[in-house]
Amino acid sequence: MSTPPNRRLVFLLNAGHRRVQRWIEGRMAAEGGLTAAQSGVLFFLGERDGALIGEAADALDLAPSAMTGLIDRMARAELVERRADAKDGRAMHLHLTDKGRAARDTAKAGLRGVNAQLTEGFTDEEISVVSRWLASLQTKFPKGDPQ
Repeated sequence: MSTPPNRRLVFLLNAGHRRVQRWIEGRMAAEGGLTAAQSGVLFFLGERDGALIGEAADALDLAPSAMTGLIDRMARAELVERRADAKDGRAMHLHLTDKGRAARDTAKAGLRGVNAQLTEGFTDEEISVVSRWLASLQTKFPKGDPQ
């Protein structure tokens, strides 16, 4: 008889997230000092260079105040630069710098290894189910306050 699956999914998801996050943060600190949040911004801007700060915050599910502080630190580190919108000077667009592009490439290379480690010992079919389940969380729990 097989062992029933552990259905403490919220606990397992949170514990797994914290463990992987701490591991990634430690590794990234050792390899260049980027945080996971900074890497997320770099990955987003790699696809959407010139996006508004609010668009990046929304894509990364960060509060505007958290995003502002993050971008301040990244601008001081010369990873990104802000540029005022030509039509609305209050709106700021984010652009990768050359240093930001290089840091993004380094972070991407590191995450390929993490993804390999995460999938080790599982079949493609099993990873497909996990990926589908994790992706479904985006629609099952939309942004904003639960009603």
